[in-house]
Amino acid sequence: MARPIVLSNGELHVGLNNFGMVHDFYFPYVGFENHVAGPDIRHHVGIWIDGQLSWLDNSGEWTFSFRYPHSALIGHTLAKNERMGIILEFDDFVDAHISVFLRNIHVINLRDDERKIRLFMHQAFAIGDSRSNTDTAQYLPDSDAILHYRGRRAFVISGSYNEEPFDQHTIGLFGIEGREGTFRDADDGELSESNVEHGRVDSTIRFCLTVPGKSSERVHYWIAAGTSIREALYVHKQVQDDGLLEHLRRTADWWHKWLEPACEIMDKIPSDYRTTFLQSVMIIKSQIDKHGAIMASTDTAMLNYSRDAYAYSWPRDGAYVIWPLIRMGYRDEAHRFFEFSRRGMHPSGYIMHKYRADGALGSSWHPYIQPSGIVSPPIQEDETALVVFMFAQFYNKHPEPALLKEFYTSFIVPMADFMTGFIEDVTGLPKPSYDLWEQTFLTSTYTTAVTQAALRAASDLASAADDQDNAVKWRTAADDIQIAAQKHLYNQKRKSFYRGLNVYDGKIELDSVIDSSAVMGAYMFGLFAPDSEEMTSAIETHLELFGINQGAPGLPRYEDDDYRRANSEVTGNYWFISSLWLAQYYVDTDQNDKAKKILDWTKTNSLSTGIMAEQLDPITQVIVSPAPLTWTHAEYVATILDMVSEV
Repeated sequence: MARPIVLSNGELHVGLNNFGMVHDFYFPYVGFENHVAGPDIRHHVGIWIDGQLSWLDNSGEWTFSFRYPHSALIGHTLAKNERMGIILEFDDFVDAHISVFLRNIHVINLRDDERKIRLFMHQAFAIGDSRSNTDTAQYLPDSDAILHYRGRRAFVISGSYNEEPFDQHTIGLFGIEGREGTFRDADDGELSESNVEHGRVDSTIRFCLTVPGKSSERVHYWIAAGTSIREALYVHKQVQDDGLLEHLRRTADWWHKWLEPACEIMDKIPSDYRTTFLQSVMIIKSQIDKHGAIMASTDTAMLNYSRDAYAYSWPRDGAYVIWPLIRMGYRDEAHRFFEFSRRGMHPSGYIMHKYRADGALGSSWHPYIQPSGIVSPPIQEDETALVVFMFAQFYNKHPEPALLKEFYTSFIVPMADFMTGFIEDVTGLPKPSYDLWEQTFLTSTYTTAVTQAALRAASDLASAADDQDNAVKWRTAADDIQIAAQKHLYNQKRKSFYRGLNVYDGKIELDSVIDSSAVMGAYMFGLFAPDSEEMTSAIETHLELFGINQGAPGLPRYEDDDYRRANSEVTGNYWFISSLWLAQYYVDTDQNDKAKKILDWTKTNSLSTGIMAEQLDPITQVIVSPAPLTWTHAEYVATILDMVSEV
């Protein structure tokens, strides 16, 4: 299930699902410690009128629409129940300055008569992303609040209607001992006023409203977060004292200020793309932790059906995501990302597969010993290379001696030296590692392209640092790799690039699968000259093979890609990333009309809030895998920036 609304301040991150319910609640890192992880942990919202109760996720009862209407990361959800004659409008946000999630709930009575309406707000946590039963929940009469806590994590839930707190509450168990949850206590419109429970606990609070006919009332609701009970209560008290609307104003002002670099180029962007451009920039920001990690996606829907989700910081994703922000002049996010990457760098000078938001090494399926017997670090060398390449772009944008002094010796030198030494003897190409898609262990064309580009970038940094020995060494290594690539990586028979190769017992084994990353990587990173016969024929083969010349709207990653593919009749799902790479090629070759068709297709297949996914099923046109996918948004923004030649 996609997240049509994501909200964040770099510390607290909330994802709302297709029913407007809290589905992800990360704190104190974006993408790490999801305190509502699990298939039965949802924050229900219910309406009780005339003896009847309806929860927002009641099948068929409610219709929904979602927007970001305020040029800020403030979500607007409209939920309508025709049978009950009621509309709920939510203005949802995470405060830009303190860690609190707030909901301004507009309850609209569509009937002519005055009605007594009871609004129930339910919350359930597995604090610390733990499925153990050691949480505690308590009613705090002196704070007009419910406290959920475990260890160093505390959440305070409260709200107000007509400047008065909720009038009833209950605390209980869910998911154990036959308990479904305290939201079931609301079936008769009343709550049992249970004051404390420990174990696997949840809670529900009630607001009683009197709403005249064809009129409305507002309820304010919030969850304050802290790394101690004292901190969470302090945040709660600030909302009580200031009022929700003041925090809404401050948050809107913060986003308007942060968006200024993006807004400065808005008049240069075609009007059809301005809204989704700004939405994508905000969504990118929502996925960035204040300590520098850039999450691939905070959508944990896959966690319910697979072993893991995408809430990790892949250096590859992070580098691609930070690039459009660098181009627009954003500095803090890039600087922190490079600090984060340096902290995670292996002592040998390479960057590992992926990381948690707290900087710890993430899960991996890459072994140190291959079935062939090759012993190699479990890495994708392109991740190390891409981080070096993007740091050089950052320095080119801000050529300050202090920046070079901070990162050159401790960060660039060890990575560039690693790449220089990680060379296969037989071919002169980089040694095998896992490919961009994390599936195939080989010397890939894509990794080769990024590595030689990164070494050229590192050479330029060495020259700026007056380190001429390394400048010459790294540029020579890049030249040697490019010469070897032109010898080994073009497939004359298929008129395209090999996906890559391996060397076994001195014999070269070639992988002839046609891969978007090989073709587009060779182009984007200058492995082959853009007007060379190899490059032009590879592009044409690519377009013909995947049906672009016949009007296909998108590109798969590669031939016969079965990852999350629902229909074996197609060669693979459409990936927005590879499709947008093609759009960037079109822009670069003065084919803007073709580029716009891909942008239009991407926009058409995003959610109403501009949320974009990883893949699209070519048959059903249903989005596949997590949404949002941060990298997709970054490529969308980058493509638009490419169309604005001055940026």
